[in-house]
Amino acid sequence: MPPSPAHLTKLLLVEDNPGDARLLRECLAETAGLPFELFHCATLAQALESLAKESPDVLLLDLGLPDAQGLEGVRRARQAAPEVPLLVLTGMSDGDLAVRALQEGAQDYLVKGQIDGPLIWRALRYAAERQRVQLELLSLSLTDELTGLNNRRGLLTLAGHHLKVAYREGKPFLIGFIDLDGLKQINDTFGHQEGNRALVDTANLLKDTFRQSDILARLGGDEFAVLITEATEDRIDTIVDRIQQKLEVCNAAPNRKYPLRFSIGIVPGDAGRRCDLEQLLHEADALMYQQKQERRRVH
Repeated sequence: MPPSPAHLTKLLLVEDNPGDARLLRECLAETAGLPFELFHCATLAQALESLAKESPDVLLLDLGLPDAQGLEGVRRARQAAPEVPLLVLTGMSDGDLAVRALQEGAQDYLVKGQIDGPLIWRALRYAAERQRVQLELLSLSLTDELTGLNNRRGLLTLAGHHLKVAYREGKPFLIGFIDLDGLKQINDTFGHQEGNRALVDTANLLKDTFRQSDILARLGGDEFAVLITEATEDRIDTIVDRIQQKLEVCNAAPNRKYPLRFSIGIVPGDAGRRCDLEQLLHEADALMYQQKQERRRVH
């Protein structure tokens, strides 16, 4: 089905040729009953500025721009707005380049000179639907179903990308490993449903503790991890204290059957070492386990 007349389709066209831009607008307008709003940028720089302010329903990108030639424009646009479906506009001689653009994340391509209204709307609709399905599948593959946090794969994907940027730009960060103590006892005493509730409570407490820019994950079982962005080693004690304060509030809630308890290990990222994420998680896990053992000796 074409878009509902009640829905205004917002399109961002990045095209430096005024004639081609006018032709595309006319082709869109010739299809009755399909309202749209077309924003036109002549350069990729203008488009990136527009994308930073508002996301269109579809981005249409010429492969030959004054400030971005070929796949460079596709890569930069995808990096700026990965959630926006992208169609490339190409000349007859650019067919091979257009196919390579699909491999870079574009959803479809339109050949200039072969465009009419119905063809454009069909391409727009298919691109938007393919992008929606791909994002849903990606979300499912990166998300822990029980807690809604990232899963291990999601953490490795998102935090791994952040590490590369942090190392390149010299920005500090911390890696935390958090274990929910006594989950087996909760399961044995109250049942697995209550154990799942304890995991969800833990996830919610951690979401309430950390910033939106931090990357949280449930690695599996009773293990959680977090990448804390732009944080130095001298903040570790403050972060641990904040978690403990949140725990005290949670455990003081009326009718709570059991207290939540965490073991925590946090290690700093070191641009001089440039460890990968798995190594930093291993170090934070070892520190967490050491804390757990010390607590057991005290009790």
